Formats: sequence, structure tokens, C-alpha cells
Amino acid sequence: MVTKRLHSEEETLLFGEVIAKGLKAGTFCSLEGSLGAGKTCVSRGILRGMGHTGHVKSPTYPLVEIYNLKTLTICHFDFYRITNPLEILEAGFRDMFSGTNICLVEWAEKGKGVIPRPDITISLSFNQDSRNVSVSAISQLGQQCLEGLL
Repeated sequence: MVTKRLHSEEETLLFGEVIAKGLKAGTFCSLEGSLGAGKTCVSRGILRGMGHTGHVKSPTYPLVEIYNLKTLTICHFDFYRITNPLEILEAGFRDMFSGTNICLVEWAEKGKGVIPRPDITISLSFNQDSRNVSVSAISQLGQQCLEGLL
């Protein structure tokens, strides 16, 4: 596990860009933290680091935003409004956790039992002047993705 303190939105975006350098097709990143902790900001940084140049919206209302990049697809989910994990199955989201997509999931714990176990967990918390972020590799793929990055 790696822990860092981030002092601004720009540092949070740059942190996401660093994580992006190691991500491989099929990686599932769980982003954990309370409302406003910076989960979407890290996701924006990851997308920017993967080559996305457009706007990155929070997927709170549509539940997923899909970004088709040159070499892969990134699915950015926000399960905050999910009240029952079966909603994820009914929406067909589980199929998106394939070996070809990178999945960034905010509030992944709401899908427990219906989505796979994450490869990487990024946990965020904040206080008055900074964010604390910790990154853990959960799987062998997660370890490969983070090797030498942090």
C-alpha cells in the first residue's frame, strides 16, 4: 500500500495521471471515499493520463460514462445511487467488466457480490487543507499495474 498527501485539485489530477501509466486492459479500479473526497478528480486524471482530451463528467446520474480511446475503452461508473446490487445486473453493467475494458468504479462496494473483486483500490479522504490517498493492489494484475509507479 502506498499513501500520499495531495494539496490541490491539480495534484490530484496528476496523481491520477501517474496511476494511468500502469493500467492495462481488464483492470478494475475501485475508488473509495466520502462525497467530495476526490474520486471523480482522480478518475479525470486517469482519463487524461490515458489520452482523453475532452470533458469528463461525473457519472452520478447516468451511472456510467464510456470513453472509447484509440487502443481501449474506459468505463467510469458511479454506483452512489444504487440501492440494490441487482440493479447493476439488470442494467447489464457486469458485462462491461471484461478483459478488454478498464473500469473505474466510484462506490464499488454497492456492487458487492455482482461485480468482480477490484484489482486496485484507491481510497481518498480529506481534511481542511489536503486529501489523503492510499492505493492498494488487490490482485496480481493490480500489482503489475502499480509496479514502479508510486
